[in-house]
Amino acid sequence: MASTQPVDTVNTTADKAKLGAAAVLVVLALVAYYLLGKQGPVVQWAGLLVGVAAGVAVFFTAEPGKQLIAFGRDAWREVGKVVWPTRKESLQITAYVFGFVLLMAIFLWLTDKTLEWVFYDLILGWKK
Repeated sequence: MASTQPVDTVNTTADKAKLGAAAVLVVLALVAYYLLGKQGPVVQWAGLLVGVAAGVAVFFTAEPGKQLIAFGRDAWREVGKVVWPTRKESLQITAYVFGFVLLMAIFLWLTDKTLEWVFYDLILGWKK
């Protein structure tokens, strides 16, 4: 039986209000983008970017935003722990992959031609 994992939900009213405000700010940014069309593209894009930036800033003050930042920090810390291959190792592995792909291509081509010969020439008698 599959185990269910707990789902993190927004519990506090303040977090719900912050998430709602962030969504409203992003929607208002989109509305401003279209309403400022006659002002020129610079003003139009500035309104959009300022509104979206404000929405993102409000989102990051809520608990889900803080959790996202903590997740990003943990992920970056884990990337720092990775032992990356040297250039020589990378080139060797890449050569192995290309060699394997070439061998598989030849094998599949031979298999295809063999089956074509068996079915069309031997069984059905269709000569080309």
